[in-house]
Amino acid sequence: MDDKIFALVDCNNFYASCERAFNPKLENQPVVVLSNNDGCLIARSNEAKALGLDMGAPLFKVENRMRELGVHVLSSNYPLYGDMSGRVMDVLSGFSPIIEIYSIDECFLDLSGMYGFDLVDYGRQIRDTTIRWTGIPVSVGIGATKTLAKLANRIAKNQPTSGGTIQLTGETVGAALLGTNIGDVWGIGRRWSRKLQNLGIHTALDFTRMPRSSVRQIMGVVGVKTWEELRGVACHDLESTAPLRKTAVVSRSFGGTVKRYDELAEALCLFTARAAEKLRHQNLMCRHMSVFIRTNRFKSNVPQYKGTIDVALQTATNHTGDMTRAVLNALKRIYRPGLGYKQAGVWVLDLQHTSEVTTDLFTCKSPEPGNQLMAALDQINQRYGREMIHIGARQHRSRWHMKQNRRSPRYTTNWAELLVVKA
Repeated sequence: MDDKIFALVDCNNFYASCERAFNPKLENQPVVVLSNNDGCLIARSNEAKALGLDMGAPLFKVENRMRELGVHVLSSNYPLYGDMSGRVMDVLSGFSPIIEIYSIDECFLDLSGMYGFDLVDYGRQIRDTTIRWTGIPVSVGIGATKTLAKLANRIAKNQPTSGGTIQLTGETVGAALLGTNIGDVWGIGRRWSRKLQNLGIHTALDFTRMPRSSVRQIMGVVGVKTWEELRGVACHDLESTAPLRKTAVVSRSFGGTVKRYDELAEALCLFTARAAEKLRHQNLMCRHMSVFIRTNRFKSNVPQYKGTIDVALQTATNHTGDMTRAVLNALKRIYRPGLGYKQAGVWVLDLQHTSEVTTDLFTCKSPEPGNQLMAALDQINQRYGREMIHIGARQHRSRWHMKQNRRSPRYTTNWAELLVVKA
């Protein structure tokens, strides 16, 4: 991995930036985005951060203050954010043949071999092109390792004079390490940060000056890799394909209290369909599932209950119908009438790639017709809109649907909500 060069491109205040891309009136205004059911603050523009609005603050505690300060408050709009993320990643893929999509708003690029190029200038080209083609502002950090690129990105985002791009090389690496708190290093969590600070290690530079043997004794192999990366030795290459997932969950807190069995069943049918769709999209199948329902744990004056049950499937599957039958049978066993439920969810476990799944010797049913049916269902829903075709147990608007009273239009994923420009 010698002579590696990595760039980390991170979208600035991504959710707020997505909203601004279609509503210019929000530019230079304080903007916050709320969690599911409009519960807490999960994203803030720089202007909102400057007002002292904390991440995770419950809406009911800060709503009056935000109204007085003129803060624009929006419900989360995940279809929009997901689509805009895909557009940003498409742009970034034009700047390097090897990329790793790290999260919805972060992407690593391999810039190795670009000798003779001014990489800072190249980073600014990436930044300018991305905002021109998508409307999303980004910061670019460049370094000899992924950890240094991550650190450079953090500096670029917080340093107005950087032009949105920083490359850490030579003496600038030492200065960056000295100015970085050990708890802000990628790969060092709160537990390790507290332990290192108790040992007198307060900055990233202090950490790199520790003996390798001490790092290994305290933090093991993972800690040594972080130590090496901060010293310019690349230990992590880009992952062009995502590692195989072992589990996945689809769960939701409801917009209101749900008491009826049929409404709980409807919600779990939707969650199961979403989980099955994700599995098919990633060519995965599951052998086990877990279903849970729970009352409102924040209301101590009502009866509390959490029901959870694990289900072993006869054969690995990603068929929506098979998975739904298993989930509904599980719900019958954990449902308690008379209680008010606030959350439910479905876990899919023991995931395997479809190419690795072996059929049951004693199962006579051929999986092929079911596979063709699911493929047709996915194609129709992709072409005509999600949930155009769904399991018969699904109904329409119910109390369990999320509160999204402040959601902006789904500008890029819903024909009925396309932006209209009037002459």
